[in-house]
Amino acid sequence: MISKFLVALTADFYDPTGAPKYKDIGLSVLAEHPHIEHRIFSEHRKQIGPDQIGNAHGVIVLTPAVTADSVSRASNLLVIARFGVGYDAVDVNACTAAEVLVTITTGAVDRPVAEATIGWMIALSHHMRIKDGLVRAGKWDERSKYMGSELRDRTLGVIGLGGIARKTIELLRGFGMRQPLAFDPFVNQEAAAKLNVQLVSLQELLKQADFVSIHCPLTEKTRRLIGGRELALMKPDAFLLNTARGDIVDEDALFDALKDRRIAGAALDCFAQEPVTAPHRFGELENVLLAPHSIAWTNELFRDIGRAACQVMVDLSLGKQPQGVLNPEVFRSPAFQAKWSRAKIP
Repeated sequence: MISKFLVALTADFYDPTGAPKYKDIGLSVLAEHPHIEHRIFSEHRKQIGPDQIGNAHGVIVLTPAVTADSVSRASNLLVIARFGVGYDAVDVNACTAAEVLVTITTGAVDRPVAEATIGWMIALSHHMRIKDGLVRAGKWDERSKYMGSELRDRTLGVIGLGGIARKTIELLRGFGMRQPLAFDPFVNQEAAAKLNVQLVSLQELLKQADFVSIHCPLTEKTRRLIGGRELALMKPDAFLLNTARGDIVDEDALFDALKDRRIAGAALDCFAQEPVTAPHRFGELENVLLAPHSIAWTNELFRDIGRAACQVMVDLSLGKQPQGVLNPEVFRSPAFQAKWSRAKIP
């Protein structure tokens, strides 16, 4: 048994002077438990080094990658807690082999991403960016060229019917849209029917939807899921929204489709290569809305994600299985159980 449960946070939660970047990342959850201590990595790296983890029992990770090398010497480490729901930058298999849990904050991101998605749907269909530019440029008389369209009587198609997509559909119920469509090979017809969602093939969704919104994780099966052939199926007045991961979409094919007006527009919060530190080519197009992978970032979002990630640490320190575990088979490992037993607070 130990007297303190040690939690480390990656350095990108703080600026170079050590000041917090964000109003609230849920650390009050840890503060309620005197047996838990937390520290901050002394420097930000794109990939977590084994020296940074040291003797920590848990690490809360914002953006750095977690590789096999990261956890290669982590003799006390019980968990890598992703600050969010995406985990493509975490080598889950390597963590499993090292008897380390990987968790995500399931549910904490649903409402803010759903709100952002709906905001983008309205902004695209009403040409908000273009109309803003008309006033700024003194081109008032050009307004008649940009007649918008309402959400009423239009169809949303979601790729991935997880928590974010379900919350989006829930919040849209007052807009008078048609029955939403969904493509998700992991959801059955009964579950979809309870949500009043029609499950269809990806091809049917692309053909019918006025808004195609991507909400699936990036895996080898979803990488470049939307390419030139798929974009060609979309209606010319349809919009594509991506708040998931950039590499789910073939950016070359999307750029060409937008430039040639084969689809009406797109809203992109993520890109194949991040961070974007120079003007992006999509910025040349007036029918595109862009955000630096932060369209859903709110104070409430970071608070709720942080509380969920910190609760993982509290649960493990008290001998409880936490929520959001991606590799629960680790619990069956005798080596993990021995490590966990040493870390539990009486």
